[in-house]
Amino acid sequence: MLATYEILVIVMLGSFIGLIFTGFPIAWVLAGLAVVFSVGGVLASQYLGWDTYFLSNWRIFGVIVQRIYAQMSNWVLVALPMFIFMGLMLERSGVAERLMVDFSRLFGRFRGGLGLAVVVIGILLAASTGIVGASVVLLAVLSVPIMLEQNYSPSFATGVVAASGTLGILIPPSIMLIIMADQLSLSVGNLFMGALVPGLMLGGLYILFVLVAARLINGLAPAPTDLPPVTASLVGTTLLHVIPPLLLILAVLGSIFMGIATPTEASGLGAFGATLLALANGKLSLPVLKDVCYKTSITTAFIFGIFLGATAYAVVLRQLGGDEFIAHILQSLPFTPGGIVIAILFMAFIAGFFLDWLEISLIMLPLVAPVVAALGFDLTWFVVLFAVSLQTSFLTPPVGFSLFYVKGVVPSTVTTQMIYKGVIPFVMLQVLAVALVYIWPQLVLWLPKVAYG
Repeated sequence: MLATYEILVIVMLGSFIGLIFTGFPIAWVLAGLAVVFSVGGVLASQYLGWDTYFLSNWRIFGVIVQRIYAQMSNWVLVALPMFIFMGLMLERSGVAERLMVDFSRLFGRFRGGLGLAVVVIGILLAASTGIVGASVVLLAVLSVPIMLEQNYSPSFATGVVAASGTLGILIPPSIMLIIMADQLSLSVGNLFMGALVPGLMLGGLYILFVLVAARLINGLAPAPTDLPPVTASLVGTTLLHVIPPLLLILAVLGSIFMGIATPTEASGLGAFGATLLALANGKLSLPVLKDVCYKTSITTAFIFGIFLGATAYAVVLRQLGGDEFIAHILQSLPFTPGGIVIAILFMAFIAGFFLDWLEISLIMLPLVAPVVAALGFDLTWFVVLFAVSLQTSFLTPPVGFSLFYVKGVVPSTVTTQMIYKGVIPFVMLQVLAVALVYIWPQLVLWLPKVAYG
């Protein structure tokens, strides 16, 4: 028979899942449930004599405040607004537009060449921005009209764009990895190093799929016939335009990996470097700077709003015994330790259909990570594996944000069904990447081991 605290945990989790579908802001849902269940738990304990586990007096509110203060005092989180600023300023710098023109001329002359250009630019944007929304919208605006003009399949064109734009959530510097490191008290540098190889591997799988599918399926991504020939001048210009973002990537990630700067310090370097790129390209002005600062503030406020609500929710859930309840449920599954990890990843995959990566990272990950650590697995490996699985949350309906981003900027002739159809192969590739990282943990652990021994 379930104890009272276990019933409250189930009701609290069920209330959150139910309220998601009301359309009410997630941050307020989380914070509201924290208040309701903390008050309810205290009253039930004091006046009804219920066994509400640790939740037995009004000091729970002091615990919530202390936990929020401790979270906000973490200097690692300063990197969030700086990397957001870096990504938004790089979006306005004109770098991606130049690369799209050059890569289209260089790669676009064979089947799937434009798709290849989109993936390569997506990888570069991922390693220098980390803002999925900005990357997806920018790639869609720049490439989808060109691909449709060249008779590419609308599903294929939008699928490539939606998937390539999501690489920024995994390839460092990744906002998601910063938040995960903060939640589990892990090294951001270790997670960045661990995620680099899987992120590039996923980009490589995208490239391989684009080239193979374009070659095998006639009419999917035909080669244009009106492009000028490749010249040494075109190759030189392309390399010249690739160098600035590469230098920015090396400055940010290189300073972290070599131990020269912390992620927080490197984020400031990245923001300054992106501003210099915008200035060098003649794109920097007071209105641009004002707009970037405004969008940085809005995005940061959105993230921290959910962050604070999730922190309060997690404190109450734990005070009700939620972590012990989840651990008991997972450990009682009739699986091997590896099977339990697979079950957790499957739950994260299903949750990605309805929740954003942020809610999953803040609520689900802190509950399951201690169980995984107790089973003897390396937490850096598991967190990166978990992060790879969360890639799918951007592409799976009904709450796949990349799908909405693409639909909002493509021509009206491209339907939602076309976009859904286009992302299916890339979701399968993401699942394949999860399987590869699960089978070969060294894909994650090799680079940190080489760097730190």
